[in-house]
Amino acid sequence: MSVVVGCLVGVSTAVFLKALNWSSGITGAHPYYFFLLPLALFLSALIIKLFAPDAEGHGTEKVIEAIHKKDGVIKAAVVPVKLIATILTIALGGSAGKEGPCAQIGAGIASTFSQLLRLDAPDRKKLVICGISAGFASVFGTPIAGALFGVEVLFVGAILYDVMLPSFIAGVISYNVSAALGIRYFHHTLTLPLNFSAVLFYQILLAGIFFGLCSFFLIEMLHIGKKISGRIKIWKPLKGLIGGAALIVTAMLFSTDYLGLGLNSIESSLTGQPLAWYAFILKSFTTSITLNFGGSGGIVTPIFFVGSSAGNIFAQVLGLDIMLFSALGFAGLLAGAANTPIAASIMAIELFGPQIAPYAALVCVISFLMTGHRSVYPSQILAFKKSKLIDIELGKEIEKSKPKI
Repeated sequence: MSVVVGCLVGVSTAVFLKALNWSSGITGAHPYYFFLLPLALFLSALIIKLFAPDAEGHGTEKVIEAIHKKDGVIKAAVVPVKLIATILTIALGGSAGKEGPCAQIGAGIASTFSQLLRLDAPDRKKLVICGISAGFASVFGTPIAGALFGVEVLFVGAILYDVMLPSFIAGVISYNVSAALGIRYFHHTLTLPLNFSAVLFYQILLAGIFFGLCSFFLIEMLHIGKKISGRIKIWKPLKGLIGGAALIVTAMLFSTDYLGLGLNSIESSLTGQPLAWYAFILKSFTTSITLNFGGSGGIVTPIFFVGSSAGNIFAQVLGLDIMLFSALGFAGLLAGAANTPIAASIMAIELFGPQIAPYAALVCVISFLMTGHRSVYPSQILAFKKSKLIDIELGKEIEKSKPKI
């Protein structure tokens, strides 16, 4: 069953990415394409509201919620609606990621498949987790990290070992199917001589703390955007007009670099080119506006932008190697913001080569601890306390768990 899910998700991911690249190529040919952002966010919110409310926001969060609250049942309508809404959002400049839709589309396919087979609730949830892993693996070209992400992201501090084998199978199959269909992935092996020293060790520790604080900033920015959007008591699709206007103003004042996926900026950072000091702040802002005001898409690609740009400015300020710390920030922000230090560490190895492994692991664990009991996925279940000093309620969703007094 996990092989079938891997094949189906690999095909759907390839279709989605090719459609996204095609539409982005058309809109990107026009210098002021982002002036259509209000219309894009309006239409995205309208389509979701009319046809599949479960496709709202960034997809992985909705899948986590479906697993914990609905026994993995995801409506089949989510798949085409999420695909269309996300392409509308990103192609016209919305700051969102491509992994959330792939995870939600993958989970939706797995859920529909499991219902056709009349699986019981536990097995259906396992197959949906395979769908998440397959979507994540095939969208970034990281089959091992993708499989681990699916079994690590549901709980903070716990891994679902009983789903690990089918998740690995689904991730590997999905990645290879997408690659066979012509999808090309970004891998950038670092060629720096990383000789261990006490100085480098303390620089890594300091970087981990900084990336944890940046993760905290991104999470709080998303939370603030949600609160502001909630206080605006108008029809949801109309909020897209407000959000789109805010993004247009941001692009006119600064740059279009903070719109869309931002892959050019990520690649520039990872190849050692300096970015503006405020890049990670602006990307956090544009992502919060996009996802809270009608846009559809993922959160992980913006996390990569925020992380690599945070590592970029960290290296610039301290006179360190920009490539190395951009790569560490890339992984460190994922560990801190999504509470997935193991998947983030493995992803760093898959993307940047094995020599970064010990440094990425240090940064990811420190960032994960620094973020505290918060996440870009508020439906995650708290399974352990990050600190004995905080008496937090365990076994509940992050958004509902409050420290005991």
